[in-house]
Amino acid sequence: MGDTRLRVDLLTREYPPHVYGGAGVHVAELAKVLRDLVDVRVLAFDGPRPEEWVTGYDSPPAGLYPNPALATFDVDLKMAGGTATADLIHSHTWYANLGGHLGSLLYGVPHILSAHSLEPLRPWKAEQLGGGYALSSWAERTAYEHAATVIAVSAGMRRDILRAYPFVDPDKVEVVHNGIDLDKWHPLKDGAAADTVREHGIDPEQPTVVFVGRITRQKGLPYFLRALRQIDPDTQIVLAAGAPDTPEIAAEVRGLVEQLKSERQGVILIEQMLPQPKLDAILSFASLFVCPSIYEPLGIVNLEAMACGLPVVATATGGIPEVVEDGVTGWLVPIKQRDDGTGTPLDPARFIQDMADTLNEALSNPERLKAFGEASRRRVEEHFSWRGIGQRTVEVYRKVLGR
Repeated sequence: MGDTRLRVDLLTREYPPHVYGGAGVHVAELAKVLRDLVDVRVLAFDGPRPEEWVTGYDSPPAGLYPNPALATFDVDLKMAGGTATADLIHSHTWYANLGGHLGSLLYGVPHILSAHSLEPLRPWKAEQLGGGYALSSWAERTAYEHAATVIAVSAGMRRDILRAYPFVDPDKVEVVHNGIDLDKWHPLKDGAAADTVREHGIDPEQPTVVFVGRITRQKGLPYFLRALRQIDPDTQIVLAAGAPDTPEIAAEVRGLVEQLKSERQGVILIEQMLPQPKLDAILSFASLFVCPSIYEPLGIVNLEAMACGLPVVATATGGIPEVVEDGVTGWLVPIKQRDDGTGTPLDPARFIQDMADTLNEALSNPERLKAFGEASRRRVEEHFSWRGIGQRTVEVYRKVLGR
């Protein structure tokens, strides 16, 4: 299988079954389609995998290093040594960028990296990593400085890259969107799906707003929870929210959820990571998906919801406007943000009120919700299939090698 004339090594922190974010979904789906186009191998964290074309590296023993960023670099060194037979290295996120850069130096092959997020635009990570944030920032900056090409997952992300790293040659930043597996993500309305919804305490007959995401500053969950206090009390609220970045944001979100529950019925919090079929069922029986992010390079969760036939209310930031078509597949909530990298709204009260107003407008017309949901499914079918994205990625590979 594959074109043995071009050997590509994908370096990634996440790979099934260890996937916790959009970057992991991206690499898994990209690898799947690339296997029909080139000779691809995946190098990942979290230990061995059963597939012969995937090499998984064990992390060092807990406590060996005083900071987890150093443990990441330990795996990166192993990855770099494992790229000896590659014609081209393609790394994803800062976790694997250093491995890609070192492999490129070691074996004299081009290093391409995909930008799923940017450390300068996530300064709150200093809360998590302490001095490790300085190390992750150094690793990412070094990789961007020397990469043969940078792939941005949206035009919005491309602008962020050139702003955060002005030394990067604009001609070397290519836009290749994230995609969605349209066979896996699709509307489910059968009895089994309805049973799945009920298992989680959700009424499949009630108007429902859904949020799916990690509890991290960039997802804007505290603003969303405050906005929800103003929407129709008959609307059911499903929050599939887990994996908090820090105890502080976990406590803040927990407090806001408890306050919401004290004021209204039908607030369901799902804190575990749901398997895809269950999440598909929950999305399919919802009325509206909400993405309140204050930093979002593209937002795979929006693609997943749209593939399930859901309209979306989302913040007009980052790459979101390239996915959610305002007035066609959903509604964009305006936001004015600080340019200090945090994405914090300049007027948080205004942002919360605009979100509440947009949610109420969206929920006021069930027929329009249905029409926007159908348009959402059409949009992902026409613009975000993984087959097309895989072909576009190979075009970037060949362009780099042609230099």
